Amino acid sequence: MTEKSYRDAIRDAMMEEMDRDPNVLIMGEDIGVYEGTFRITAGMLKKYGPKRIIDTPIAEAGMVGTAVGMAMLGLRPIVEMMTINFSIVAADQIVNHAAKVRYFSGGQVDVPVIVRGPQGAGVQLSAQHSQSLESFYGHFPGMHVVAPATPADAKGLLKTAIRGKDPVLFLESAALYGMKGEVPDDPEFTVPFGKSRVAREGKDVTVVSYSRMLQLSLAVADKLSKEEGIECEVIDLRSLRPLDMDPVFASVSKTHRAVVVQEQWKPYGAAAEISASIMEAMFDELDAPVARVTGEDVPMPYARNLELLATPHEPEIIHAVKKVMYANG
Repeated sequence: MTEKSYRDAIRDAMMEEMDRDPNVLIMGEDIGVYEGTFRITAGMLKKYGPKRIIDTPIAEAGMVGTAVGMAMLGLRPIVEMMTINFSIVAADQIVNHAAKVRYFSGGQVDVPVIVRGPQGAGVQLSAQHSQSLESFYGHFPGMHVVAPATPADAKGLLKTAIRGKDPVLFLESAALYGMKGEVPDDPEFTVPFGKSRVAREGKDVTVVSYSRMLQLSLAVADKLSKEEGIECEVIDLRSLRPLDMDPVFASVSKTHRAVVVQEQWKPYGAAAEISASIMEAMFDELDAPVARVTGEDVPMPYARNLELLATPHEPEIIHAVKKVMYANG
């Protein structure tokens, strides 16, 4: 195990897989000479050359369309979006082509293409660049949607994506790039899709989350434990499609209360699907309605003080936990 940043774990995963498989390549805007807006691809152009580290024009639909064709012919392209918000420009290529080619071909054609990049708020990138798009992409069958919360999972899940046969939306949290954690050194280390984990054990309330909100949920759980004796069990979903709810159901059967935390806007968000799944499967186990903690339903402000008001923080999660315990005075 080595302590690495979330950013370096992603970089290491790609470099290890490029060393392992000559069919892996990366393409995107400013990833070569400039070495990436968030420095994920630093040094890669010099090591792998312009045939495997491809600087593209500002043309997201062209990037993804080209990558889909490459993948159908046996290559394993990784498309870096400067922010995942720009993938909206390529949404037709992603959801109408990459996600459907295997279905259209009767299972004869694989499309191992990865679209990855930062999403979410916390770095003052304003309304067009601060959105979380997991519920949008998670709606479509035919592809995986992954949202790692730790450096180890970022590396392990990305390696699984690169070695797979299907298109993957790999959603990185821009606000987590500098976070450090222990990462296995084993080049064969992978994390499977569709396997949620218990990030913290507890007996009073189940808190379900993913990506940056998982880290916030863990901080709240520690605070509530120390200050009020409330023990939250925290579940890290890791992937949104496939969505593994079994650890969530097992936890709710123990705690009988659930809070779901997401950074997205509340309407039609991932938390709504997760909450509905809990209510459908575990209704008789619940001692309180499932609570949701979400971002505010407004375009993301640029001003830092307003950005902070528009995103979830510890007080909102604490309030939700106490609400399902009927402990708000």
